[in-house]
Amino acid sequence: MKKIVFAGGCFWGVEAYFNTIDGVIGTKVGYANGNTENPTYKKVCENTTGYAEACYIEYDENIVKLEKLLEAYWKVVDPTIKDRQGHDVGTQYRTGIYYIDENDLEVILKSKDEEQKKYENSIVTEILPLKNFYNAEEYHQKYLEKNPNGYCHIPKELLKKH
Repeated sequence: MKKIVFAGGCFWGVEAYFNTIDGVIGTKVGYANGNTENPTYKKVCENTTGYAEACYIEYDENIVKLEKLLEAYWKVVDPTIKDRQGHDVGTQYRTGIYYIDENDLEVILKSKDEEQKKYENSIVTEILPLKNFYNAEEYHQKYLEKNPNGYCHIPKELLKKH
């Protein structure tokens, strides 16, 4: 199984969205690339930990390629906005692609270059190796499955299996 971590605003919607894609085997939401140990949601919301709300994705590359996951990712974020997606504002809501496999970097950069052609403003999405990842509290895991009417900046029609 391959792994990648995407930050795209509130992690509830990002997780629900990627769970609709064939080949995604598992997801978990958490906090990526921060500067403290064992962050909590409360601490992350204080904008002092450096963490991004993110979704850790395991996928079967025989079913879905990284290129397809990146195409899907770009559909649900505005990569030109810093520290905000939808109504969520703060450093934890920044966009980011955090890779685990060094070989993925070339694919990610190529995808970003293609996406940039759609925008006048520069893409500000972080593209970095995954430094650390801590699971979010249990109530955040699969949140929109448990709370179908919960807030999400991703349009509901994109959260259906396709």
